[in-house]
Amino acid sequence: MGDQRPRLGISACLLGERVRFDGGHKRDGFLVETLGQFVDWVPVCPEVESGMGAPRESMRLVQHAGRELRLVTNKTGQDHTGSMRRYARRRLEELAGDDLSGFVLKKDSPSCGLERVKVYGAAGMPVRSGRGLFAAALVSRFPLLPVEDEGRLNDPRLRENFVERVFAYRRLTTLFASRWSMRDIVRFHAVHKLTLMAHQPRAYQHLGRLVASGKSMVRRQFQDAYSSAFMAALGAMATPRRHANVLQHMLGYFKKTLDRESRAELLALIEDYARERVPLVVPLTLFGHHIRRCGVTYLADQTYLQPHPVELMLRNHV
Repeated sequence: MGDQRPRLGISACLLGERVRFDGGHKRDGFLVETLGQFVDWVPVCPEVESGMGAPRESMRLVQHAGRELRLVTNKTGQDHTGSMRRYARRRLEELAGDDLSGFVLKKDSPSCGLERVKVYGAAGMPVRSGRGLFAAALVSRFPLLPVEDEGRLNDPRLRENFVERVFAYRRLTTLFASRWSMRDIVRFHAVHKLTLMAHQPRAYQHLGRLVASGKSMVRRQFQDAYSSAFMAALGAMATPRRHANVLQHMLGYFKKTLDRESRAELLALIEDYARERVPLVVPLTLFGHHIRRCGVTYLADQTYLQPHPVELMLRNHV
């Protein structure tokens, strides 16, 4: 990742911009004040940028049986579907050159909502089954990009997973933006071993086989296959059980360097974490101490130990 900060797209109202239909905003303190210290935001408001003003008439998604999903104003019934789709195509092509590492969308919005957006049918009763028109175009255009809505980021595990994926995606795209060699890929894969094990253990072996056959593949084909499988693996939630298995695996590297008492202390903390008595940061802090003291280079190089800035304190809550 180097010194370059990840660039993230974001629904502009979440930064405090007064672009909502009522002329207001939905400023999110965590995104602006905390995560904003470590990323650069690229604000987007599909409704204002596609030509609607602020304030404006509120809108909703409407779909009658067998027909296309429509974006329609609530009172006058004005249909903005076509203009929104045209805007989305144009704006996403611009964003393709912005080197984004993630995107945070406004929940429940008929343009930006990522999931469970209200869709109104002929009966007038909404069903939470929709996705905002811009959000749908975004995930279709950038299928590997980490995308979340700000509502889900209130969940500590989802928040940690999203931020981890953002920084991992940044490292991945930086790798493939260079004139990479298979030696670079082997190194990248090796330092992400524990990260992959925590998310999807089988993915590490699958990706390892892919790396082993990499020299026989067309470079672009290999890049696409590895990137897709890597980001899919990190999209699987890292559970306490899998984290505990990784911690047990890490303990194996201290067989000849730690005394019995120190090993017992680590084992006890792993057990406490597995039973959710302490957060993940507790055993990892002690592991970090022993890794530095014993000079365990292999573990020191693992991204698992610091997948995102420690100042975010995300592992204090998972």
